[in-house]
Amino acid sequence: MARNTSRRKGTGKKGVSRGNPRKAKAKVAVRKKAAAPRKSAAKSRAKQAVKKPAPKKALPKKAALKQAAPKKTAARVPAVRRPTARRGRATAPPPPRRKAATPRVQSAAPPQRFTVSHLDEADFRQDGLRGYALYRDLGIAAATAGLCQAHVIRLLSPCTDEVRKRHAHEAELQLVYVLKGWIKNEFEGEGVQMMSTGSCWLQPPGIKHTVLDYSPDVELLEIIVPADFKTTEVD
Repeated sequence: MARNTSRRKGTGKKGVSRGNPRKAKAKVAVRKKAAAPRKSAAKSRAKQAVKKPAPKKALPKKAALKQAAPKKTAARVPAVRRPTARRGRATAPPPPRRKAATPRVQSAAPPQRFTVSHLDEADFRQDGLRGYALYRDLGIAAATAGLCQAHVIRLLSPCTDEVRKRHAHEAELQLVYVLKGWIKNEFEGEGVQMMSTGSCWLQPPGIKHTVLDYSPDVELLEIIVPADFKTTEVD
């Protein structure tokens, strides 16, 4: 048989047309697209072959809070052992509770009444504690039932040794105010004190004192608690 040496018109190797280059490029592009999905499929299969760790299941909110919060340990309280009575021995009863002390009620002060005293020269009398002084009673002792005494004193001149005798008064309170003139005294622990019009002093109970001198017109207001008090001469 005779060989068919004739070739197809316009074709070269592998059936590619030599005559139209555009058609040849289009055929090559189609082949590449057909081969691309095969490669991507192979890659996805390789990725699936690699085992991924399974995702953790999300716990409910309450369970998550319990796991996150630290456990609280209750403080151990030491047990108090109560004394048990031994056989044959009686336990002593608990001591009784002490009652709160009730405050002492102070005795009520004697009743007082209103009183007023106006100046009257006839009220100055020489019937008080000192024979060398004139006293004007202001009526306070009677109005307070002996709680307090108040009087105005005018010392008679001159100041003699009888006036200068050292003495002390047993009273709860003794206050003196100079209404007129001046008077010089000496007090135990305080020394000599010169008092003039407007001066006022407080003599603590039992303080030893001496009248040294005074002016001819001296006039004093004296308030003493209680109205009845004791005076003693001291060396």
